[in-house]
Amino acid sequence: MNELLEGSVMQLTEALTRRYATKAFDPTKKLPEAVVAQLFALLRLSPSSTNVQPWHFIVASTEAGKARIAKGAGGSYSYNASKILQASHVVVFCARTQVDEAYLAQVLAAEERDGRFAAAPEAKAAAHNTRLAYLNEHKYIKKDVPHWLEKQVYLNMGSFLLGAGLLGIDAVPMEGIDQVLLDAEFALNERDLTAVAAVALGYHAASDFNAGLPKSRLAADDIFTVI
Repeated sequence: MNELLEGSVMQLTEALTRRYATKAFDPTKKLPEAVVAQLFALLRLSPSSTNVQPWHFIVASTEAGKARIAKGAGGSYSYNASKILQASHVVVFCARTQVDEAYLAQVLAAEERDGRFAAAPEAKAAAHNTRLAYLNEHKYIKKDVPHWLEKQVYLNMGSFLLGAGLLGIDAVPMEGIDQVLLDAEFALNERDLTAVAAVALGYHAASDFNAGLPKSRLAADDIFTVI
């Protein structure tokens, strides 16, 4: 293992060990714009099955924007309201509820624009047919298109949290939100979208009890089968 690779592995392990679910944010500390730009890149560049990219992100950094998202943290989800309101930024992860011909054409046009078929024009049809085949499998055989699309959003969220950790940003993912309320607040269903979860980001407050607790994970022998 060369020194560069060894350093990268150590950096990754340290980030994974350091990151945790932040319970309280310092409202006086805001993310620098350069860091925010990297977070946007993380969201855009995440992998997805067949490159279908079935997501949309609502990003709030203003008090008014965060207050709109916090509407989804009432009642039994009220424990998440302060995290949303005190964080520097909050991202609502939304999934497409369906993939129609217009959206398939949009994805294919983006791939062509970005030069993926320049060396082999026949690859354009292959890319479209592969994506369509997977979509039809989930539509007609597995009958789970919304679930399949939502899983891609969770892939995105996982890499987003890892990237935030590598950037030294505190974060917490929140499924404890009222998706139906947020769908209505942002008129998501009208765009074939639905809210899935949210991630609050910033820098933890001194009062955050979880910041000082040791990380706990199952032992390696419990979760790995090496063959």
